[in-house]
This record gives sequence, structure tokens and C-alpha cells, in this order.
Amino acid sequence: MSTAVSQDAKDVLFRSREVSQILGISRRQLQYWAQTDLVTPSVQTNGGHYRYAFQDLVSLKATKRLIDSGVSLQRIRKSISALRKLLPSITSPLAELVLVATGDVVLVFRDNAVFEAITGQEWVLEVASFQKEIDEWRSGVEALNATKKRSRPLKAYSMAEKAGSGNAEHKQLGAS
Repeated sequence: MSTAVSQDAKDVLFRSREVSQILGISRRQLQYWAQTDLVTPSVQTNGGHYRYAFQDLVSLKATKRLIDSGVSLQRIRKSISALRKLLPSITSPLAELVLVATGDVVLVFRDNAVFEAITGQEWVLEVASFQKEIDEWRSGVEALNATKKRSRPLKAYSMAEKAGSGNAEHKQLGAS
């Protein structure tokens, strides 16, 4: 899947009404987020109307997803502020970084590292040892399933054998 965006798409400006329809965010919410500097539109007309660039839409969508994932607006604001200090070359953290919510914690994925947005504390997930755990679990499940499969036919055979031997004794008794 290509993530490249044409220059034409980047140059288009969207009105608040259009952004509201595209993202499912109320115009009132867009206005509030702009006034409180959560996501500031790229352009404000002489008449005071906001115009949103493609990058603004990306930031708004990221914000909406974080909120939908349970991250508080206050936590998002703190995360953005901290990321701007921690990564001064990043001008729009919501659009330029990969952010993931885990509860009310916002994690940042950047350059093969994962860190908490507010504290900058790196999160380490040892993938190799986790893969080993999964492989061991899978081997255990496969061994258990193999044991169950072998035991079923044996149980069925031994039950048939018992039923058959009982019939044989019954026939012998009846023949005497």
C-alpha cells in the first residue's frame, strides 16, 4: 500500500464543513480545537474562517482516533506539548509521528523505537523472546492435540474390545 500523497492533494484547502463531513467531527469541535491550539488550521481567511490542509486532516484524524481509544483530551495536549519539546524538528506530532493509545498512555513509534509521549521513557518489547514464548506455547498445544488424537482411537478400540469380549463370554456361557 502506497502512503505517498500527490502534491495536488497536499495543496488543497478544506473548509470546516468539508472537514466535518470527511472526519465525522462536529464543526463546533473543530472550532474549539482550533481556538485551544490542539489542532490549528493552516490558514485563517481575512474573514476569520479556517481552512484546513491535508496535514491538518491527518492531525485531526489522529486526534479523533486517540479520543475514540480512550485517551483524554488533556493527555493528548500534554503529549503534543512534550513531543514538541522532545523532538523539536517535528512541527506537527499528530501528523508526522505514529501514535498508539494503550489505555490513557500515548506511545510513539519512531526510528524502530517505542517511547511514551509525555515522559519520553522508552518501551522495550523483546520481540525475539516473545516469539520464543509463542513458539513454546504452540509446541505445547500441538503436543496436547497429538496426544488427544492418539488417545481417542485407542479408547474407541479398547471399548469395542471390551464390548466384544463381553459378547464372547456371553456366547460361551450360552453354548454350555
